[in-house]
Amino acid sequence: MANIKSLVKDTAVYGMSSIIGRFLNYLLVPLYTHVFPASGGGYGVVTNLYAYVALILVILTFGMETTFFRFANKDEENPHCVFSTSIFMVSALSALFLALVFGFIDPISEALNYTEHKEYILMLAVVVALDAFQAIPFSYLRYKKKAIKFASLKMFYIFLNVGLNLVYFVWLGKTDVFYVFSLNLVCTGLITFFFIPEFAHEHVAARVYCKENGVPFKIVDFALLRRMFKYSWPILVLGIAGILNQTADKMIFPLVYDGGADAAKEQLGIYGGCVKIAMIMALITQAFRYAYEPIVFAKSKDGDKKEYYSVAMKYFLIFTLLAYLCVVAYMPILEIILGGDYREGLKVVPIVMAAEIMMGVYFNLSFWYKLIDKTIWGAWFSAAGCIVLLAVNYFFIPEYSYMACAWGGVAGYGTAMLLSYFIGQKKYPIDYKVGRLLFYVAVTAVLYAVMHFVTEGMGDIPRMAINTVLILIYVGIVWKLDIPKRKRA
Repeated sequence: MANIKSLVKDTAVYGMSSIIGRFLNYLLVPLYTHVFPASGGGYGVVTNLYAYVALILVILTFGMETTFFRFANKDEENPHCVFSTSIFMVSALSALFLALVFGFIDPISEALNYTEHKEYILMLAVVVALDAFQAIPFSYLRYKKKAIKFASLKMFYIFLNVGLNLVYFVWLGKTDVFYVFSLNLVCTGLITFFFIPEFAHEHVAARVYCKENGVPFKIVDFALLRRMFKYSWPILVLGIAGILNQTADKMIFPLVYDGGADAAKEQLGIYGGCVKIAMIMALITQAFRYAYEPIVFAKSKDGDKKEYYSVAMKYFLIFTLLAYLCVVAYMPILEIILGGDYREGLKVVPIVMAAEIMMGVYFNLSFWYKLIDKTIWGAWFSAAGCIVLLAVNYFFIPEYSYMACAWGGVAGYGTAMLLSYFIGQKKYPIDYKVGRLLFYVAVTAVLYAVMHFVTEGMGDIPRMAINTVLILIYVGIVWKLDIPKRKRA
């Protein structure tokens, strides 16, 4: 199982950089939740606008990250031309987007209720365009298995961003949301320059490849672009639906909340701050994806690929459930991250984490339609989940506030996950050992119930001590059932 070892190693590199980076980024949560009181709505503005950024980023990348891996691993394709064509596609979309935003900033700012702060939208437009452009070079690093450089650039961005935020908000005493967006722009712009060596090396490698293989050198192959477009547009639909599952609640909350604009920003800020804690699940899934996606497409030619996918799913779920229990167990420590008037929203954390686990499982299940080039299925699954999420949010936010957002995520991801599994078993059957997976879910549910109900009312120290024992019980079960004996020595 050499590929499993490679997956573990790369996941560790990507994961550690993401975990350390996210931990450092968490420093911004207590910073912002103290600089921007919930009643002022400042963090609600940050939460609201970055939700739009996430959606637009998916649109501008146009599914080209996955498409790049798929076509770069095809024997009949020139991988260098795949890279340059992908860059062209994303760059053209990003340039068009910037032209539209700067040309129609007045109606856009009015529609989003930011007429007095158009500069927020303009700065974030440039940020998201640069992020989209950088997505392909970052994918190239993953394709070339340059995990160290990938992680180094991600870490540099985080250190720079956190450092500048500390300087402006702590040392200089700034209290304006403007600096949140402007510092992001500076850091994102700087990272772009670090890809110059990659572009130079790739250009030379492309010319050598074309000369050795007797094919014409092309920066953009429009025939290839059409084939890539056909493959990627369903992924775009899938991505839009998927990101809406993560961000739609934060976009529509101010529009449907029954309590006025100021109260909506306050409640959204509380929810956004608490969701940051729950996003450890998204972090784990992202780290896993960075390592797993290139291997899956490379592995697609091997005979034991389905067994590999099944094993990877099992260990993904085992690890994410362990992370879930750890977050719940040590919630008193994590509360320190938030400002005092944000802590009332911590009750959403276990719910949002459960939704993120479902999203991770759905991601693992998604490869069956990518490998048979039927990505339209993913678009339908994600669209169905998105419709469910939107319905839950629309009908229940007015009465249940951000709790409806949390449960909407569970409903949306759960719908997409189940549809992908049952249809996938007919189109591309994989033995995922569902009984074992459900066993671990049941064990986690029982341990969570003990943590939540039995230890309720205890002091923080005895509560966390008991929770630690419960986590060790989970680890012991995994050790006994799913750690090979040769690995225990």
